[in-house]
Amino acid sequence: MSRPRITVINPNSNQVVTDGLAAALKPLMFAEGPEIVCETLKEGPYGIESQKDADSVTLPLRRFVEGDNASSAFVIACYSDPGLHVCREATARPVLGIAECGVLTALTRADMFGVLAIAQRSIRRHIRYLRQMGLMDRLAAERPLDMTVAETASGEGTLAKMIAVGRALKEEDGAGAIVMGCAGMARHRKNLEDALGIPVIDPTQAAVTMALGAVAFAS
Repeated sequence: MSRPRITVINPNSNQVVTDGLAAALKPLMFAEGPEIVCETLKEGPYGIESQKDADSVTLPLRRFVEGDNASSAFVIACYSDPGLHVCREATARPVLGIAECGVLTALTRADMFGVLAIAQRSIRRHIRYLRQMGLMDRLAAERPLDMTVAETASGEGTLAKMIAVGRALKEEDGAGAIVMGCAGMARHRKNLEDALGIPVIDPTQAAVTMALGAVAFAS
């Protein structure tokens, strides 16, 4: 019998981000468990940094999910959770968004959480989502790095900037846990957590962990 598959979809077309996701997910890959495959949405923009970018991948994501009959679960690896509901409408299999899973995981680690956003204009979009989830009273603050998706994935000085902004979230805003608000930040999670001394949540790891449970208990 073939192993069940969890497909992690990077909705932007930056392969460096996809490669970073695959590296961050290695601890969740084991011989007896589901196969975890990271895919790049070729039709996506190079980085999802606006509402327009997020909306542009909604239907391509749905087509991707509808056309994949081999996967047991899907993870949409963008912190805006683009296309989450329209993809869930397209399949009975689990479809998880990393923002939803990342925030829910943070709630199990601290009373108040903070979010590292890539840019100031991302924050309005994220706050709107948190308000829909009814979780604004648990948000300490969200602060921007003022970087692009590509820079967070491979740019120089990214970790130092994340530490500085993360420290402000902890010391000035009272965050007891930090959620990284972009899939491109994945490779920095452990170093950031070591520097800050509080839990740092990589939302893609959080979502895939939940997908592993959903697939395991469905079999």
